[in-house]
Amino acid sequence: MSGASPLVVLVGPTASGKSALGIFLARALGGEVLVCDSAQVYRHFDIGTGKVTSEEQAAAPHHLLDLCEPSETFTAGDYMRRARSVLGEVAGRGRLPIVTAGTGLYLRALLEGLSPLPPRSEELRARLRLLAEERGSEHLHRLLARVDAESAQAIAPRDTPKLVRGLEVCFLARRPRSEFFRAGRDPLQGYAVAKLGLRPDRQALYQRIEARVDAMLDAGWLKETRRLLEAFPAGAKPFGFLGYRQLAAHRRGELSLKDAIKQTKHETRQYAKRQITWFRKEPGVEWLDGFGDEAAVQAAALDRLR
Repeated sequence: MSGASPLVVLVGPTASGKSALGIFLARALGGEVLVCDSAQVYRHFDIGTGKVTSEEQAAAPHHLLDLCEPSETFTAGDYMRRARSVLGEVAGRGRLPIVTAGTGLYLRALLEGLSPLPPRSEELRARLRLLAEERGSEHLHRLLARVDAESAQAIAPRDTPKLVRGLEVCFLARRPRSEFFRAGRDPLQGYAVAKLGLRPDRQALYQRIEARVDAMLDAGWLKETRRLLEAFPAGAKPFGFLGYRQLAAHRRGELSLKDAIKQTKHETRQYAKRQITWFRKEPGVEWLDGFGDEAAVQAAALDRLR
């Protein structure tokens, strides 16, 4: 595309080192990092969402973190609008935008745009939430898998808010939500997109996930969760995030700390599997075998972008 501005997109599962690679490339190529993560848009939930530290943010400018309060609703459409605005600002300064993407739906919204989704139905949402309470969120996940297998693959079986929205769209529009994302009506224009993907060894990734959960706990994750439970309603969306859900259950006496940690590690591994499956379908990705903080992978990424 003649005159197009360069845009780098990094994809990969959680704990694969996207943040480290993004910072490395930003420093090497004069770039700024745009975070594409549906959990990190929420303020105050820091340790368990894996937000970059203040030291890491000092190493390279980061954007699209801490965009809303825990009580607010934030959608893929909201992310698309904010991200495209920031993208224009970064490119306008002559800097290289580097998107570190962990949330596939948000990345698809940014690059491909969104078709208008049907408006929310509070009556239908209330019925679906009641069904989740009575029969478990896993029941909603099974229902979604029947009507929209692609979306179900990308949503955790216990992520009730996303399951409710996925089913709501299917029932109201009588078509899968994933079709809306594939048929995006407003694709990103004016950028030459280079996509790099991190593909570490699966067992090594799982080991990193377990070590990362332990490190987060050592950094005060349980204390952070206790403070947040005192500050915000228990029904706030971020309390449904991986790890926070288990630690909140521990605080309520429903899980031992040992079981909360065990569930968190297990479900994070399952989440990584879903991310791998999702990003494997992303078109135009050049894959790098290894983690983003490894010197060989960083050198290979730099070589492919120069």
